[in-house]
Amino acid sequence: MGKITGFLDYPREVKTKQEIKSRIKHFSEFTVPLSDRRLKTQTGRCMDCGVPFCNGSCPVSNLIPEFNDLVYNNQWKAAYQVLQSTNNLPEITGRICPAPCEPACCAGVVTDPVSICTIEHAIIEKAFEEGWVKPNTNIVRNDIKIAIIGSGPAGLAAAHQLNLAGYNVTVFEKNEAVGGITRFGIPDFKLAKWVIQRRVEIMKEEGIAFTLNCNVGVDYTAKNLLKEFDYICLTGGAEAARELVCDNRNIEGVHFAMDFLTQQNRINSDVPLKKDLISVKNKHVVVIGGGDTGSDCVGTSIRQRATSVTQLEILPKPPRNRAEDNQWPEWPRIFTTSSSQEEGCERVFSVITKALIGEKKLEKIRCANAIWYKDQNEQYQFREKGNSEFEIDADIILLAMGFTGVSHNNLFDDLGVEITKRGNVMANNFQTTNKKVFTAGDMMSGQSLVVRAINSGRKMAKALDTEIKGYSYLS
Repeated sequence: MGKITGFLDYPREVKTKQEIKSRIKHFSEFTVPLSDRRLKTQTGRCMDCGVPFCNGSCPVSNLIPEFNDLVYNNQWKAAYQVLQSTNNLPEITGRICPAPCEPACCAGVVTDPVSICTIEHAIIEKAFEEGWVKPNTNIVRNDIKIAIIGSGPAGLAAAHQLNLAGYNVTVFEKNEAVGGITRFGIPDFKLAKWVIQRRVEIMKEEGIAFTLNCNVGVDYTAKNLLKEFDYICLTGGAEAARELVCDNRNIEGVHFAMDFLTQQNRINSDVPLKKDLISVKNKHVVVIGGGDTGSDCVGTSIRQRATSVTQLEILPKPPRNRAEDNQWPEWPRIFTTSSSQEEGCERVFSVITKALIGEKKLEKIRCANAIWYKDQNEQYQFREKGNSEFEIDADIILLAMGFTGVSHNNLFDDLGVEITKRGNVMANNFQTTNKKVFTAGDMMSGQSLVVRAINSGRKMAKALDTEIKGYSYLS
């Protein structure tokens, strides 16, 4: 494995970033890749560890030590072949995956972990640059037709896998372009949309059909779907946003994060808006929610020239280092700062939003501090701290408090698909209560990571392939 003492000899390096004062002036990607020489050095930090915990912590089970060793030995094409064997969309995960593999890296026990995400990104971009990523046109077709509803990560991964198995795949997307949340939800400065389209064009050449501007269940009935296709795969995203419960909630100036982020992506791509414009220029913005979506709102607000950006989080501020009950190789529950947060926002933790203040439009938010404690069942609860109320100036609030499940229309009822108490599609090994309908991704499990959606789509494809043939060669 590379250099046996590499993790001791070489410091960790990752993709660098443009200076803040430069990158906040545009919506383009701002990371700068490492040179091939420096990447080789980074792969040399990969240890000859007995058990590669990185592999087990990767939702798509990337063969990380293998592609690291191949890059170290300048076998880039072989490294790409190893990477694409487990991941249908490495150009996306290489950009936006939180990389749960890295905290599980064995080198991380004694020093900094290997720069796995940076290496993955470099491998796939090298493959595109060298022309190694080509459409597979040698697919032996059968006569079975499969419809995939939703073109997000789960849907695209499933479509690619099922197409490889010879099925005739059509992907339905309600919006004007393919990609789901990666196309319209994730900001361009994290994921350029040409990256998605580049992959879509390859999938089209491989024989996958895409039907856009088609909201299945509304524009295209379940009856027609069942008549035209042999099997149906539900792979839509979790779009039902969690609501804010407080006094004066309906005052003007409160918006859901996805409405805001989607609008900016549409503007960047010259796609018509579906709702009135949400502009935060010269306004005091408060983002409620401390996760990735909230962080994306921060970065987008800064680029729109907001006067100030404040991010509220109901959870307490995490520790700087791992707690005793959060040891390696678990995901570290520690304080981190995203690229958007470092661009300039105030972060406030343990905050309860009590009321929105203003005559006709939002002017302030009344908040209070939260105290967290464990109840008799050892479950964390919170209560308001006495005499802790305070107010924050706010012209616009962006709600980024997560999602409660999928958006429901009559499609599920018409397909004869049952829903769980959590609002997701009920499934057993990806098969719903209608034996001809399968499901994967957020629609089955609820809000999660893009990389988990890819894995779910792959597993669903294998389960469906097995249902049809009795066996499957899909990975």
